[in-house]
Amino acid sequence: MKLSDRQKSMLAFIAEFVEENNYPPSIRDIGTACAISSTSVVKYNLTKLEKDKLIRRDKEVSRGLSLDWDRLQEAGLAGDLAGAPPTHQGGDGSAFNFFQVPVLGYIAAGEPIQVETTDHYTADEWLELNETLYRNPAELYALRVQGDSMIDASVLDGDIVILRHQERAENGEMVAAWIDTQNETTLKHFFLEGDQVRLRPANPSYPEMFLPAADVSVKGKVVSVIRQLE
Repeated sequence: MKLSDRQKSMLAFIAEFVEENNYPPSIRDIGTACAISSTSVVKYNLTKLEKDKLIRRDKEVSRGLSLDWDRLQEAGLAGDLAGAPPTHQGGDGSAFNFFQVPVLGYIAAGEPIQVETTDHYTADEWLELNETLYRNPAELYALRVQGDSMIDASVLDGDIVILRHQERAENGEMVAAWIDTQNETTLKHFFLEGDQVRLRPANPSYPEMFLPAADVSVKGKVVSVIRQLE
C-alpha cells in the first residue's frame, strides 16, 4: 500500500494524539500538526486513508475518528505509530476502547420544554465515547442542549450533555429535572430544601425555580459536556 509522506505524518500524529489525550484530534489539530493550512486538504487525505481502511470516521459524532489497528498491522504500518493496538469493545480494532451512548433527544437549558418519552431502543443517534474516561458506561445517556441558562457552567446551546441514570442528586449537582405537573424537563443545578426543590440556572438572566419536591424527579446527573467545534 503506497501512502504519501503527508498521509503517513497524519497517521503518526493521530496515533500520538490519541496516546496522549485518550480522544481523537480535530481536523484543525491535524492540519496544524502536519503543516496543512487548508482543512479541505486534510479532509481529502482523511478520505483517502478511510478508503484504504486505515482509519474509521463517523461524521455524526464530534471527533469521530479512529485508527484501524488490524488493517494498519496488515499493511505493515502499525510499528511506526505511537501506542499499542487496544481491544475494542466490539473487537473491530479501533484505536481505543469505545462504547456507545444513546442520544435521547433534547433538554432545555432555559424554560422547561416538553420531551417525548424515549429509551435506548428508540434512540436514532448514538455517540461513541472512550470508555477509559467513564465508569459504569451502561448507565449513561446523552441529550442535546437547547438554550443558554447554563452558560456560566460552561454548557452552551447545541452542546451534548452526558448523564448518568440516577434518581438522587446532591445539592448543587447539575441534573436533568423532570417537572411532573408540567410534563416537561429542564437542565439545572438541583437543591433539595425541605419539602421544596430549587432549580438554579447558571445565567443571571434566568430566575430560579421553586417547586414542591413531590413534583420534581431527577432523571440523571450530568457527568460531562461535549461540544462540536468544527
